[in-house]
Amino acid sequence: MTTLSDKEIQQIVERVLSQVRTSSNGSAPPSSGRSHKTVALGADHGGFAMKEMLKDHLQSQGHRVIDCGTTDTEAVDYPDFAEAVAQKVSAKEACCGIIVDGAGIGSCMVANKVPGVRAAMCYDYATAVNSREHNHANVLTLGSGLIGPSLAKQIVDAWMTTDFGSGRHARRVEKIMAVEAH
Repeated sequence: MTTLSDKEIQQIVERVLSQVRTSSNGSAPPSSGRSHKTVALGADHGGFAMKEMLKDHLQSQGHRVIDCGTTDTEAVDYPDFAEAVAQKVSAKEACCGIIVDGAGIGSCMVANKVPGVRAAMCYDYATAVNSREHNHANVLTLGSGLIGPSLAKQIVDAWMTTDFGSGRHARRVEKIMAVEAH
């Protein structure tokens, strides 16, 4: 696990506070993250309700959503839907993906097995921002049993609007991707 320096933590906190202030006065976040995107979205039975809520939320923001299932609350296996989303991202049919299951952990593990995918399980605003800015995550996993609908929307909004930080992070992401070649 990477330890953040005090300066990096301060920068994240300042960015979060800036975005919270911007959100509270009704202004849109920076335009760089608000472009319309194609998002692959999937869930198992435990995440179905949250997936449907997030689908509506993303579409209301102008994003195109590829729904990779499931279609109801009948018991299914999360690896099938996590792989479907990750494959869409890997094939560049979607710029990013979001997967919801009970805890978000299993789907993250599955998605990270697909070449080209950098999945991150996020549970709050800070992890969402960090996963995009530092790790260039292209798949977000959420645990519907751990977070509520309001927090899920906040995480998705932060994740969708945060750009990759490049710089020193680019070298680290290249090293992450090089592991696939082994």
